[in-house]
Amino acid sequence: MTLLMDVLPEQLGKWADTLAGQSYVWQAGKLVAGQLEAPKGHLVLLAEQLTKSALSQSLQVLDAADVSVEITSLKRVAERELLHLRLSAWSPELKTHLQEIASSWDIACVPALPKGTQSGLVLMDMDSTAIQIECIDQIALLAGVGEEVAAVTRAAMEGALPFAESLRRRVKALAGADAGIIEQVIANMPLMPGLITLVEGLKAMGWKVALASGGFTPFTGYLRETLGLDADFANTLEIKDGRFTGEVLGDIVDAEAKARILCELAERYHIPLSQTVAVGDGANDLVMLAQAGLGVALHAKPLVQAQAPVCINLLSLEAVLGLVQTA
Repeated sequence: MTLLMDVLPEQLGKWADTLAGQSYVWQAGKLVAGQLEAPKGHLVLLAEQLTKSALSQSLQVLDAADVSVEITSLKRVAERELLHLRLSAWSPELKTHLQEIASSWDIACVPALPKGTQSGLVLMDMDSTAIQIECIDQIALLAGVGEEVAAVTRAAMEGALPFAESLRRRVKALAGADAGIIEQVIANMPLMPGLITLVEGLKAMGWKVALASGGFTPFTGYLRETLGLDADFANTLEIKDGRFTGEVLGDIVDAEAKARILCELAERYHIPLSQTVAVGDGANDLVMLAQAGLGVALHAKPLVQAQAPVCINLLSLEAVLGLVQTA
């Protein structure tokens, strides 16, 4: 069976009945029923509504790179549309070119995807990933040192300061403040859009979900209990007589610690690293993103955008659920 691209509807969501579970190989403006013999990569296009233009522009890049394409499936997950293509070749340069043209859709262009039908693990950062704020900035704001601490946070997330040094500097600024501020921040802590959808979807699949944060234990603990997460890891603020001392107790959860936590959880739950997904937004997440089977940067800083395996810029955490249900 052959389908002419020109006569297919502009909205990809209307292709579902036409594709009817059949795989098609792209050949000179036509979709011909068939499969690639030995795919070497995957491209997933994601949007609230995918258009033929998104596919056509992507195919132009792939044609120019002499990459053969198999259109494998069109799905709707968490009210988002996902088109999965298998590729005859993959390279970081190809990913970059496809990312550059993705003006109104998100992409994942990777050598391999985790299999949603097998057990897996998603490990997330907390601040600006699982939630919409940086908790330490909110604590500092209520403590009257907001501008000073926020400037250090920005430098750390952009990679301009070592994370451990930046954390100690920010916590030092909180010395003497009322620790009751923590409860005020928790009471007004906005979840990242798609978080509940992602967690509920993963749990329904039998996947493990955890947090590894450079933030603080009261916040990760609250999320673990509220959402029913499997584990949480974060830093411990020292509190004496109801006030912050300005010190952090124990080892700091930095970039290397997050990557180590990913490996330890995978081993604990008997999950291969190929079935792990890491999600974060800052420079201190890059090691974890590189270690995971699939590393996803969410609304990330420029340094992270340049290095992360996958960047989600337009959608939110529900896109991660779509990615783990693709293959």
